[in-house]
Amino acid sequence: MKRVTAIVRPERMEPLKDALFAANVSGMTISQVHGCGAQHGWSEYVRGTEVMLNMVPKVKFEVVVDDDGRLRITIHVEVYYGFVLPEVAANLRQIEALAGAGCEIVRMAIPSRAALDAFEAVCAASPLPVVADIHFDATIAIEAARRGAAKLRINPGNIGGLEATDAVIEAAREAGIPIRIGVNAGSLDSALAARDDLTLPQKLAASAADYVRHFEERGFHDIVVSAKAHDVQATIDTYRLLAAEIPTVPLHIGVTEAGTAFQGIIKSACGLGVLLEQGIGDTLRISLTDDPCVEVRACWTLLSALNLRRRSPELISCPTCGRCQVNLIGLAQEVEQRLASVASPVKVAVMGCVVNGPGEAADADIGVACGAGTGVVFSHGKI
Repeated sequence: MKRVTAIVRPERMEPLKDALFAANVSGMTISQVHGCGAQHGWSEYVRGTEVMLNMVPKVKFEVVVDDDGRLRITIHVEVYYGFVLPEVAANLRQIEALAGAGCEIVRMAIPSRAALDAFEAVCAASPLPVVADIHFDATIAIEAARRGAAKLRINPGNIGGLEATDAVIEAAREAGIPIRIGVNAGSLDSALAARDDLTLPQKLAASAADYVRHFEERGFHDIVVSAKAHDVQATIDTYRLLAAEIPTVPLHIGVTEAGTAFQGIIKSACGLGVLLEQGIGDTLRISLTDDPCVEVRACWTLLSALNLRRRSPELISCPTCGRCQVNLIGLAQEVEQRLASVASPVKVAVMGCVVNGPGEAADADIGVACGAGTGVVFSHGKI
């Protein structure tokens, strides 16, 4: 009988045991459950109701340095979802599901004035801050600010000009909430879109930067900027320009209209991964034609892969080879499913070879290396 010391949180022990038993590991006893040690907090700077990333000296912030000398940083996950607003109960159910998946900010479209009553009801009951997304009608943005929006998102290309924007600024100032200046490649100002001397990234960055200057000239600095395109390289180039031109302004990053889950996650990981690794980005959304909860999971997986922020388990599993003598694909998928409800940044390994498994997954908190009718359980490389 194998005995292993698992360094995990006590409240996460049972899900991990279930996951290991799913891998057909028999004769195993898990004992000596300890806490994960010192948990270092996140240093957060709150602008309005939204928490911004403490990564580079963009805005006022505090720095938390871990015992190993690394700066701890936080980027928050935002989802924009598509329930019809009059369905208040349905919206709240969706928001609760998103919160359970790890979402921290939700954004809702308000397509007409008729939807404002329902929007107000959602804001009053939502467990998450709700961002109002408005196009074409500045009066809707003004009213949303009065009815509980945690932030406004407006598009410079279609909100109605600078005069209409000024009225939105004053409404946000009175409500004490930030505004996201959200530029999109498909809805640039017509004069700017028609210029042949600029690339698309230059047009997007110019539109956003011009609006930032307009806001700052009016003494309104509680702003966030996004400038999105569906092309990965255009997205990277645009945000690099913005980070250089408006370095003190928080950026919401994303590859818009990225597609269904398979393509969209790959495109987003490529574009956002490059930006995040360079210290660009304060909130993010992975935009998918799929269940919004899938977006949230993808965001957290990306942040975890970059060691920026961890919330969920990481599954380490090998791609199989001639030494594998078990149905490793099925085992790994079963373990992944059982870990889906665990909100703890532990590393769990399911390896198909008792020869190399413990060594190749030596950083796993707990793992199993499988053989023909047998297996070994290990923790941090030790059986």
